Amino acid sequence: MSAVLDPGVAPTPPGPLTELWRDFKRNRGAIIGLAIVIALVLCALLADFIAPYSPSEQYRDATLHAPAWEPVNGHRFLLGTDPVGRDVLSRLIHGTRLSLVIGLVSVGLSLSGGVLLGLLAGFFRGGLEITIMRLMDIMLALPSLLLAVAVVAILGPGLANAMYAIAIVMLPHFVRLTRAAVMGELAKDYVAASRIAGAGTARLMFDTVLPNCAAPLIVQATLGFSAAILDAAALGFLGLGAQPPTPEWGSMLASALEFIQSAWWVVTLPGLAILVSVLAFNLMGDGLRDALDPKLKR
Repeated sequence: MSAVLDPGVAPTPPGPLTELWRDFKRNRGAIIGLAIVIALVLCALLADFIAPYSPSEQYRDATLHAPAWEPVNGHRFLLGTDPVGRDVLSRLIHGTRLSLVIGLVSVGLSLSGGVLLGLLAGFFRGGLEITIMRLMDIMLALPSLLLAVAVVAILGPGLANAMYAIAIVMLPHFVRLTRAAVMGELAKDYVAASRIAGAGTARLMFDTVLPNCAAPLIVQATLGFSAAILDAAALGFLGLGAQPPTPEWGSMLASALEFIQSAWWVVTLPGLAILVSVLAFNLMGDGLRDALDPKLKR
């Protein structure tokens, strides 16, 4: 026997995640970006299984072989080989894992440090706020790549130091965003009610105010992923990031630069991988911004 809905009962409102997905999927570009990001994540997780060859294995009898379906000496290189005979497709697949790890670690470090400093600047006005914000202004006054190069020059070249440098470069954006969101929330009535109820400063910071500042931080973190991938590729291209023979897209571009006219695939394909990845995260970030900001909802 089917249940009869009571016309006097109001329908249950959708949950926050359901409402977020409903607003997010209205943006067709955001859906395309999300699909590409999911494909990149699956590619990174399954790199050891879907890559046809090891990223460091060299086939000296097939150096700079052009992309083709025909096998060469029993091996098939769909996207060709690099100057030392390594399979480009396998290196691109493993480079996806490395780029996502760089983005995840860099954004995670920058987000955690930026939120903490932004909360301190928003709650403790005066000398502490001025010190934090002026330091962030100095960092923003420097070109991001120049600042990253300077940090790596101090710490030394390497993948881990490159991630630290990228996190430092992105730190001012999270600090300023968190401080602005905190200052807007502190003027609202629920914060005053929490103070009257006896909530301490730490509880106000992390339990009361911070959850209401999460929406812009999520969007900034998504967009920061694309910036981290670009900066990592730039540092790798300059020889300050991942070191050979690590399959990183920027270092792949640097090692193949002299063959840009004779072997287009060794330069074009890593560049396309960077382009598609950055574009996908930017599209997804724009969709999240439209879905999370009530002023931008259509």
